[in-house]
Amino acid sequence: MNIPFLDSWRKRHDGTRGAGLAAAVEADPEGVADLLSECELLRVRAGQRGLELDDSPASLAALDQLPPRWRDDPEELPWLGNDAGLYLGTVLVRNVPGAVWNIWPSGQPVVRLASGREIDVVEAGLDWAIAGSPELSQVYSESAEG
Repeated sequence: MNIPFLDSWRKRHDGTRGAGLAAAVEADPEGVADLLSECELLRVRAGQRGLELDDSPASLAALDQLPPRWRDDPEELPWLGNDAGLYLGTVLVRNVPGAVWNIWPSGQPVVRLASGREIDVVEAGLDWAIAGSPELSQVYSESAEG
């Protein structure tokens, strides 16, 4: 998985490449969380529709209500879905006690809940962007319950 913002992190940390994203999460969890929360494309597209993403659960419900115009652009669709997943993860980590970012050996960022359950937020974001379901707010609610 190509994660462009990781290059920014590497530059700030003396160009260390061998450690990988998993080691970065262990060494600087807040820094990686900040990078994962950028979701620039999603924030720009939501802002163009008058929605400011404030990392709250209510903002997920508001995203679910936006007309899915991004589906008209097949090149942008996977990037927006990736951002939607990272945004969902950001909202979980910032609002659900004990939720943290974790990196699978494949390099896929996921959210680990206090229960140990892991949520593949990027997959959920892609499903949402492509098909509209499950809704981001629904994934959040189900994750926050358990």
